[in-house]
Amino acid sequence: MNEKEIQSSQKENKMGVMPINKLVLNMSLPIMISMLVQAMYNVVDSIYVSHISENALTAVSLAFPMQNLMIAVAAGTGVGINSLLSRSLGSGRFQRAEQSAVNGVFLALLNWLAFILIGLAAVPAFFNSQTDVTEILEGGIDYLRICCILSPGLFFGITFERILQSTGRTFYTMITQGLGAIINILLDPILIFGWLGLPKMGVSGAAAATVIGQICGMLLAFYFCRRKNPEIPLHFRGFRPNGEVIRGIYVVGVPSIIMQAISSVMTYGVNRILITFSTTATAVFGVYFKLQSFVFMPVFGLNNGLVPIMAYNYGARKRERIMKTFKVGFCYAVTILGIGVLVFQLIPDVLLHLFEASPSMMEMGVPALRTISWCFLPAAFSIVAGAMFQAMGNGVFSMINSIARQLLVLLPVAYLLSLSGRLSLVWLAFPIAELVAVVIAALFLRWIYKHRLNFEEAPAASE
Repeated sequence: MNEKEIQSSQKENKMGVMPINKLVLNMSLPIMISMLVQAMYNVVDSIYVSHISENALTAVSLAFPMQNLMIAVAAGTGVGINSLLSRSLGSGRFQRAEQSAVNGVFLALLNWLAFILIGLAAVPAFFNSQTDVTEILEGGIDYLRICCILSPGLFFGITFERILQSTGRTFYTMITQGLGAIINILLDPILIFGWLGLPKMGVSGAAAATVIGQICGMLLAFYFCRRKNPEIPLHFRGFRPNGEVIRGIYVVGVPSIIMQAISSVMTYGVNRILITFSTTATAVFGVYFKLQSFVFMPVFGLNNGLVPIMAYNYGARKRERIMKTFKVGFCYAVTILGIGVLVFQLIPDVLLHLFEASPSMMEMGVPALRTISWCFLPAAFSIVAGAMFQAMGNGVFSMINSIARQLLVLLPVAYLLSLSGRLSLVWLAFPIAELVAVVIAALFLRWIYKHRLNFEEAPAASE
C-alpha cells in the first residue's frame, strides 16, 4: 500500500467517524468474546487439575503470580504498542505507526528470552518461598517451568493481536484467541490424564496444553497481520531497534506492566497470608481468581477496545468522541460486573462444586466469594478510567492507582485482618481497597479532563 492509499484508508478509518456505541461494540465485542473464551480455558485447566488432587490445584494456584507477571510484561508492552500506534494513525504519522509495530515485535522477543532465564533459574526458589509440601513443589515447579520456557506464543501472540486491534481489526483477534483457547481445552484432558495412548502428564499436561494453544494462536495472528492488515505492513528486512519508538511504547507500557505486575505481588502476598490458615485457604483464593476471570476478562476486553478508540480520537482532536466513548464503556462495564456480583452472591456453592470442593473448602469458599465480589462494581469505574489514562499517554496514573489499591491498601489491610485469626475477615480487604481506588481514579480523571482534553475541538466528521 503506497502513501496515497494509506492516507485514503486513514480518512475513512471507522474510529474517527462511526457512531460511538456501534464503534465500541464493533471494537470491543470480538475481544470480549475471545477473552471470555480465554477465561473459560483457564477455569477448565483448574477444573481438570482439581480432579488430580487438592494439592495439585494448590500448585497451580501458587504458580499464578509468576504466570500473571508474564502476562503483565506481554500485555503491558502490547498496551504501549496499541496506544502509540493508534495515536500515530490518528495524527497521520504512518511511518511512525509501522515502526511502533516492528519494534514491538522485537520487544516481544527480548521479553521471551528473559522468561526463559527465569524459568531455568528462579522457579524452584519461587515455590520454596511459599510451601514445603513435596507434592505441591514438584507439580508446581514442572508446571511453571513449561509455561515460562515455552512462552513464545504468549509474547508474540499478544503483540500481533495488539497490532490488529490498533487498526480496528478486532474480529481477527477473536479468532486467534479463540483458536488458542479451543486447542487448550481439547488438549487438557488428553495430556493431563493420558488419553488416546499418550503418557499421563498430570499437572505438567495442563501447562503443555496451555503453551501449545498459545503458539497456535500466535501463528494465526501473525498470518492475519501480514495478510489482513495493510495499514501496518510488517517489514523486518534491515530492521534496527529505534530508541525513540521504544521509549514511546514504554512511556505507556512500563506503567501498565508495573500495574499488572503489582497484581502478581499482591497475589503472592495474599497467598503467604492465607497459607498461615491452611493450604485449603490458598486453594480457595486460587479458585476465586479463576472464577472472577469470567467476570473481569470481558471487561478487560472492553478496555482493550476503548484504548485505541480514545487514543485515535485524541490524536484527531475529537474531545466529544473521547468522552462519549468513556461514558458508553462505563455503562457496559457496570452491567457486566453487576451480573457478576449477582452470580457470586446467589450461587457460590455451585461455582465451588465445579472444582471438586471438599467440605472444608466449601465452608471457607462460600463466604469468600460473596465477600470479595462486592469489589466488582467499584472496579468498573477504575478499569474504564484506566483506559482513558492509557489512551492519553498517562499510563503512570493507572500504575499509581494500582500500587495504592493492591500494595498500600489491600495487603496491609488483609494482614491486619488476619491477625484476628478469622479468615472470613481477610476477604473484606478486597472491597475496601477497591473503594480507595475509585477515589484516586476520580481525581486523576479530573486532571486528565483539565489538562489533556482542553484543546480546541476538531471539526466533526459526518457519521
